Amino acid sequence: MEDKFCFAIDRGGTFTDVYARCPGGKIRVLKLLSEDPSNYADAPTEGIRRIIEQETGKSSPKTKPVDTSNIGWIRMGTTVATNALLERKGERMALAITEGFRDLLHIGNQARPNIFDLKILCPDILYEEVVEVRERVLPRQDASSAEITAEQWKVKQGSTGEELLVMKEVDEVKLRHDLKQILKKGITSLAVVLLHSYMYKAHEEKVGAIAIEMGFSHVSLSSLVIPMVKAVPRGFTASSDAYLTPHIKAYLKGFASGFKNNLKNANVLFMQSDGGLTQMSRFSGSRAILSGPAGGVVGYAMTSYKQLGCQPVIGFDMGGTSTDVSRYAGEYEHVFESTTAGVTIQAPQLDVNTVAAGGGSRLFFRSGMFVVGPDSAGAHPGPVCYRKGGPLAVTDANLVLGRLLPDYFPKIFGPNENEPLDKKQTLEAFKQVTKEVNAFNSNVNKEISIEEVAMGFIRVANEAMCRPIRALTQAKGHDTSQHVLAVFGGAGGQHACAVARALGMQTVIIHKYAGILSAYGMALADVVHEAQEPCSKVYEPGTDCALMCSGVKTSTLQKSKVCSYGDFEQAFIERYKREFGFIIENRHIIVDDIRVRGIGKSVIAEEEAIPQCEGEPIAEMVTSVYFEEGWLDTKVYMLASLSAGHCIAGPAIIMDKLSTILIEPDCIGSITAKGDILIRIEKAKKKKISTEVDAIQLSIFSHRFMSLAEQMGRILQRTSISTNIKERLDFSCALFGPDGGLVSNAPHIPVHLGAMQETVQYQLKVLGNEIKDGDVLLSNHPSAGGSHLPDLTVITPVFYRNEKHPVFYVASRGHHADIGGITPGSMPPHSTSIHEEGAVFLSFKLVDQGVFQEEKLKEALMAPGKIPGSSGTRNLRDNLSDLRAQVAANHKGIQLVNELIDFYSLDVVQAYMSHIQKSAEYAVRDLLKDVGNRVYKITGASSLHAIDHMDDGSPIELTVDINVKDGTAVFDFGGTGSEVWGNCNAPRAITVSAIIYCLRAMVAHDIPLNQGCLKPVSIKIPQGCILDPSLDAAVVGGNVQTSQRVVDVILKAFGASAASQGCMNNITFGDDTVGYYETVAGGAGAGPDWHGRSGIHVHMTNTRITDPEILECRYPVFLNRFTLNKNTGGIGKFRGGDGVVRELVFRRPLTLSILTERRVFAPYGLEGGEDGKKGNNFLVRKCGRKIRLPSKSSVNVQKGDMFQLLTPGGGGYGHVEDDTDDIYREPPEKRTRYIQRGSVFEFKQAQESV
Repeated sequence: MEDKFCFAIDRGGTFTDVYARCPGGKIRVLKLLSEDPSNYADAPTEGIRRIIEQETGKSSPKTKPVDTSNIGWIRMGTTVATNALLERKGERMALAITEGFRDLLHIGNQARPNIFDLKILCPDILYEEVVEVRERVLPRQDASSAEITAEQWKVKQGSTGEELLVMKEVDEVKLRHDLKQILKKGITSLAVVLLHSYMYKAHEEKVGAIAIEMGFSHVSLSSLVIPMVKAVPRGFTASSDAYLTPHIKAYLKGFASGFKNNLKNANVLFMQSDGGLTQMSRFSGSRAILSGPAGGVVGYAMTSYKQLGCQPVIGFDMGGTSTDVSRYAGEYEHVFESTTAGVTIQAPQLDVNTVAAGGGSRLFFRSGMFVVGPDSAGAHPGPVCYRKGGPLAVTDANLVLGRLLPDYFPKIFGPNENEPLDKKQTLEAFKQVTKEVNAFNSNVNKEISIEEVAMGFIRVANEAMCRPIRALTQAKGHDTSQHVLAVFGGAGGQHACAVARALGMQTVIIHKYAGILSAYGMALADVVHEAQEPCSKVYEPGTDCALMCSGVKTSTLQKSKVCSYGDFEQAFIERYKREFGFIIENRHIIVDDIRVRGIGKSVIAEEEAIPQCEGEPIAEMVTSVYFEEGWLDTKVYMLASLSAGHCIAGPAIIMDKLSTILIEPDCIGSITAKGDILIRIEKAKKKKISTEVDAIQLSIFSHRFMSLAEQMGRILQRTSISTNIKERLDFSCALFGPDGGLVSNAPHIPVHLGAMQETVQYQLKVLGNEIKDGDVLLSNHPSAGGSHLPDLTVITPVFYRNEKHPVFYVASRGHHADIGGITPGSMPPHSTSIHEEGAVFLSFKLVDQGVFQEEKLKEALMAPGKIPGSSGTRNLRDNLSDLRAQVAANHKGIQLVNELIDFYSLDVVQAYMSHIQKSAEYAVRDLLKDVGNRVYKITGASSLHAIDHMDDGSPIELTVDINVKDGTAVFDFGGTGSEVWGNCNAPRAITVSAIIYCLRAMVAHDIPLNQGCLKPVSIKIPQGCILDPSLDAAVVGGNVQTSQRVVDVILKAFGASAASQGCMNNITFGDDTVGYYETVAGGAGAGPDWHGRSGIHVHMTNTRITDPEILECRYPVFLNRFTLNKNTGGIGKFRGGDGVVRELVFRRPLTLSILTERRVFAPYGLEGGEDGKKGNNFLVRKCGRKIRLPSKSSVNVQKGDMFQLLTPGGGGYGHVEDDTDDIYREPPEKRTRYIQRGSVFEFKQAQESV
């Protein structure tokens, strides 16, 4: 190919980058706008045309197709798919799905995206219409031959080797009728998702064949797109394929039309999300989501890892609206299920973590804190300096600090896109923010300058970007500081040194093509082809957690013992041990999927070395740049003028055509033999920080405290054993001050907020000075701040050097699947005493002076077995292992606290702990003042009142008296009903958590969630009522049901929203060999400007629902129906969300237990909106007899019986207006302006879904 042109192109959302290798080896680089219809039809085609014309001297008119005879190959990545998904501009499509599951993809995993949003915004579904296919396939399990014959089912073998029952063949007559109606509406793209098709695809193939025969132009079968278990993500993936592939094909057709013979016989390859190239004809929607970013990962991986002695590399791609973070250490890190624009896609993708911090991230000053993002100014209007009336953003801060040089930027800004960056207007905007900052800190003697404010925002932005990098590395057992930072993208060079320094890294590498590295990566990428099959066979004895592994290469002597392609067992065990810290002996390894990947290596000639330097580098000019030391003279160099071996000491700026690179003081840049920039980072110098509040430092400490709790959580997840903690992530970790006051808590599980603080403070009150270094405490009792008994809290004091008393406390709370009691799972529906619910710990020394008290612990966990009809823990081994994991997580917290104190000093860290709490207090005071003033205008008083009832008639009554002047409030639950004979009593800690949750939800933006939130609030709960019961009261229902009613009452008092379903719908079934537990979604309440979301979890829970295929494979039930229950949301100007219908058919005798609410009192509407419909529970016997079950029931079910659950709808808001046509519409705006994705984001979402 040396005698032909070779092109590697990245077509991004804003710019298209072109890397061209010309005949003879000359390199050309070009950047042009992706959309410029007045000048060209297609940017990549135009880039190719220009370069060929300029290099050959032969005219190539824009109006004529480009001659391909001189083109060796074209390799391209594109954001066409991502943009279509974000903007919902794909092909019109329909969904064909198993009958009874029409709303399965709407419900999804039933968890809401942001747990504190009352206005729940979920992305639009991709399909316009649904066809329910009458067919059904089910895993055989232990169905007998006699039963199969009697039911006239067919037995088939799936591709995994498992036997399946075909209960219903495809009803072709109904299918043809329904598809005909779809075609009449002009829809010709179809996604087909049938349950268990990943291992039995015959039914999907039949539906696909009929659809093509009838005239559908595109059909995506989920069994072909991605044959993996889990109907919901597979359904999303097939839908995205049907939605995007026709759109991509249309783009590719248009692209090909710009060349002679439509690129026939040309070598054209496209980048897939997994980092491999594929033929243009095979490029599909579900594999194209990360097409652009994947090129960048390949680019830095191929140009930095081996070149720097095989040191692991973190990729840092900072763009306009977001930053992409990834890791490479000799092999690409993939994920196989990821969410983009709200759509979960099952397909191999590089683990690119996108965070909402880019050049366009907006800057705010709120409640005494500097806040960066997540909102973005976008490309239009862009930051203030773009001259289009946009808001302040990170780019503006860099401009004010002298880090961006307007003279080196093209004049493309302003309404006519012909003006330079506007520094004057940016300074004016910063003056306004600086006034706000100084007004807030009026009690501080020294005012801060515009530059200090701008620098503060940069430091906060850098810390925000450090958090996901720490999470990405430490989650997998790697030390962040042992990595190199590879920086690319337009904005990354301005932040590289500061981010690397904050993470303890010593080296930054910036490739000479950093501004177009994604395009360069296309040239270096391999061509790949994959095949995948599901599997469910045992490999060899080993471990039990899902990890993707390649085999370890083996010698010839070893090959007889292992697979000829390598030792997969060894690879699995090594990776498991690295990520989780241990292995579990005597467990089978189950092979879930087999994936074969063929690779065609790209052999690209290496870049030639640049000339060696012959003297000192010559600066273009000297400018003034602001650093933490103040304004410093800073030399400016042009990269094109620098030679190999040149060393540049910071402060300095290196400019190239595509980016600005800032070398900070105490850093040294050098030019490598190939022309790349290598920056050595000096360790951060300790800076004397005052204990007086500094708004910038306050924001940084907020990130550091949260990061500390997050890292504790990573250790807990890695070292635990149980499904609840390791996979469902049902835990919280937190940091507390010396008084037991909450400082930071991660993740923000609503029912844990504030409750752990009460637990720690109880121990301080009871034990006081008896808490010694080396002690670890265990507690779960409601009177000691517990929520319910399965939530075990482990508390460790933090001692520092010669301090006599603890300087902080760390704690972790984890949900243990069983701790004894009268029913498996320790969640009995009919308990009347706490001792029937499991083992009780009031103030137990789990570790005494460094010694783990295993025997005493075992005795306590087995103690419930002494009560008649009750049992000790049914899972002692997991209890012990998970408690050790909680101790280990706390130990990590102690280590991190000590490191923080070593760097800043004890006085400073404790001072900022107090300042952070003060910041939360200010935010809540502002809310209370605002609400109080609003109420006063309407009623003439600042008092709020509400009452609602539990299904047994117990009232929960609240009066809120607001002091508008001070921003304080008294929450008085006087009038609330007495403790009940049952388990709906809620410990005081539950009410505290509910209040914090509601306050945060009503503030409507991020605030630190800590002790400060409750400082302006006084809580009065009558002793002996349902919200402050006696020591022996049963409480398991209070945690999951009463907590929801308390939230409804608070929101009703404030008029914030109508009632949501007010229930968690707790369902348990099992016998001596199996147990299953789930909570089920319902309708969300409408509000002043939004409709309630249908089929979603609300308020104090956000638990994900088990995928239908997993449920039916692992448990003796099948799901007959799971869909929205139409018209159960309350009518109003804004409609309440609908509840769901869920029907479980039992395949053998079991015990069913239900713990539900809102079966008697309906979810209320507000401001004239109607109530939502009440829920209902029915048992339908096999003979057809239908029995209504009460809210709390335990019943023995027989084979063939069906449990039908109808969950409540949400209340409506406002009177119905005359034009009632629009009351059934979903909220019109559902898209955010940035994408978050990657394994770090998925972990956070999973944590907040418990």
